[in-house]
Amino acid sequence: MAKKGKFDYILLETTGLADPGAVASMFWVDAELGSDIYLDGIVTVIDAKYGLQQLSEEKAEGLTNEAARQIAVADLTIINKTDLVTEEELTQTRDAVRSINGLVKILETQRSRVDLSQVLDLHSFDSKEGVNLTEKLQLVKSTRPHLDKSILTATFEVTGDLPEDALNVFIQDLLWEKMYKNKEGQPMTVIRLKGIVSLAGKEHQVMLQGVHELYDLNETPQLWEENPRINRLVFIGRNLDKDILREQFISAVVQGAAEN
Repeated sequence: MAKKGKFDYILLETTGLADPGAVASMFWVDAELGSDIYLDGIVTVIDAKYGLQQLSEEKAEGLTNEAARQIAVADLTIINKTDLVTEEELTQTRDAVRSINGLVKILETQRSRVDLSQVLDLHSFDSKEGVNLTEKLQLVKSTRPHLDKSILTATFEVTGDLPEDALNVFIQDLLWEKMYKNKEGQPMTVIRLKGIVSLAGKEHQVMLQGVHELYDLNETPQLWEENPRINRLVFIGRNLDKDILREQFISAVVQGAAEN
């Protein structure tokens, strides 16, 4: 990085068993500290022929399927080798990906041929993303567990302004303390978190981002103006229960603020 102008873009490939979220977190923190490098996005490549098999592998109790975790944390997934499977098999893989990560963009390729404009400059972690994120979040639906029974997407909306302090406490209790549990008593573990929120006293929409235990709140260029102030949140992770998450959110952030 000392050689200014040397790099246009850095593409970091992890090993097949790596947790890309942990690696991405380093660069996200680095950007917060004023580094010239910023995290642009996370891409996961899936083998159309063997992807379902890898997603179906049973792991010991308490361990997450690596393939499912890599999909959970991704901004973009590329299903490759589509020429080696039937349309039915491809649909099954597509459904499995979507059940884990309801927010992810899916590209389908043969021999990994893909237009670089679809892979680079994703802006998944900066305020440029906020411009498109509001519309994208409206389309996201909560999912049911598919193959890896514990990883899924949970999303909900709550109207009105939120107090920033109460929101921070809720997120920290969720990500750091693992305080919230599902109906089976299992702690909810969030792998990826995204949202657009309306913070009290702020005219601009605020983007919420989280990877594992790191999270950030950033104002976007988008003004609320006459638009209804709707907070839209998407959680991707293990043992998530949408109804309980929403109840806890309303109790801790919305009602807690009203009581204070």
